[in-house]
Amino acid sequence: MGTDKALIEVDGRTLVATAVAALAAAGASPVVVVGGNRSALEALDLTCVDDRWPGEGPLGGIITALDSMDTDLVAVLSCDLTDASSIAVRSVMGALGDADVAVPVVEGQAEWLHAIWRRAVLPTLESMFAAGVRAPRHAVERLRVAQLLDGDPCWFHDADRPEDLPSDSR
Repeated sequence: MGTDKALIEVDGRTLVATAVAALAAAGASPVVVVGGNRSALEALDLTCVDDRWPGEGPLGGIITALDSMDTDLVAVLSCDLTDASSIAVRSVMGALGDADVAVPVVEGQAEWLHAIWRRAVLPTLESMFAAGVRAPRHAVERLRVAQLLDGDPCWFHDADRPEDLPSDSR
C-alpha cells in the first residue's frame, strides 16, 4: 500500500487503534501490538512487543503474540481491519469450544489473523515454524480447529490496497 497500514486513519482513528479498542471492548487484557513502527505505536499509547521474526510472515507474529502473553487464550487481530469489532472477537471466541484455535471463514477462506488461539499450542506452532512453515493454514494441521461460518464479512475485511479503504479515507 506504500504506507504503514496500521497507522492509516479511518474516521479519525488509526486502524491499529480501532483493532486494539475492539480487543479491549471484548474483554482482552492485556492488549499488545506485535511488530510495526514501535515509536509511532508507542506515541499512540499502545503497548508493543517486537516481532521475533520480522518479515517472516504471519505465523511468526502469531507465535510472538502467544509467547508474549500469560493468558490461556490469545485473540489475534490484524492491524489493517477496516471495521474491527468487539462483537466479531466475541463471536470467534464463542466458536472456540474445546478446539485449539477458532477462526472465522469468509467466502471459503479462513481468516487466521482474526483468530482465538489457545496458548498451549505454542510449542506446536514453534515446531512448525522451525520446520520452515510460515503460513498459519499449514501450521494448524495438527491442531483442533473450530470455524465461525456465520460472522458478518464486514467484521473481517482488511485493507490490502487503497481501494479496500472506505472512500473518505483514501
